[in-house]
Amino acid sequence: MTAGTRTAVSPWFVRPPSADHPARLFGFPFSGSGASAFSAWPTVLGAVEVCPVQFPGRENRLAHPHFGTYENLADSLIDPLLPVLDRPYAFFGHCAGAVTAFETVVRLAERGLPTPQVLFVSGQPAPHDASRDRMLLMSEPELRRELEIFLRGRGIEPRPDMVEMGLSVLLDDHAAAGRYRRAEPVTIPCRIVVVHWRDDPEVSLDELAGWRAYSASVDFQVVGGGHYDFMDAPDELRHLLSGWR
Repeated sequence: MTAGTRTAVSPWFVRPPSADHPARLFGFPFSGSGASAFSAWPTVLGAVEVCPVQFPGRENRLAHPHFGTYENLADSLIDPLLPVLDRPYAFFGHCAGAVTAFETVVRLAERGLPTPQVLFVSGQPAPHDASRDRMLLMSEPELRRELEIFLRGRGIEPRPDMVEMGLSVLLDDHAAAGRYRRAEPVTIPCRIVVVHWRDDPEVSLDELAGWRAYSASVDFQVVGGGHYDFMDAPDELRHLLSGWR
């Protein structure tokens, strides 16, 4: 493949990964969101190409059937990922996206396929603690209010049609989160970097400690900002994500 060429278009990626960079970082969005969660990120961090992953059932894949469970989602990701695991890579998952990223690593390892050098997990307790998410206990009206607050926090006035569409995705994603159970930790063959947001009211640093059981190498990094500030790709996060190679 010559410089400047890209792999074939896949609905799982908002843009085809290129052959111009020596490493890739795949971004996994949080519940209720899609690859647009990474729209403010640069396309390249140092020498690392940023490759946002687009889950079915949202944004430009709204017509595609919802994945149903994290396990189904991780299973479905293997084939589209295979052609682009031809160089060193890392996964970054925020909130529930970290669980999907983790489950994908588990499946890659089980099949003897290349695994990431680093799994970055942001603002998300370990898989065996995932059911503690307070939002899983919210009613539909409460989730609607949360969505409106989130949109206003991003500088977007929540139109009714926008809220209803977003709520539909969020409800499906939360149903998947409610079905997810991993009772016991399982060790994965890559380093885990746990990112804690200093001003995150959703997840404390202590609540992230469970990730220690999932790898022989687990590092905790505290960065400035709140739960959704990763979307702005702040400098501290950029530095962390460009320095793993």
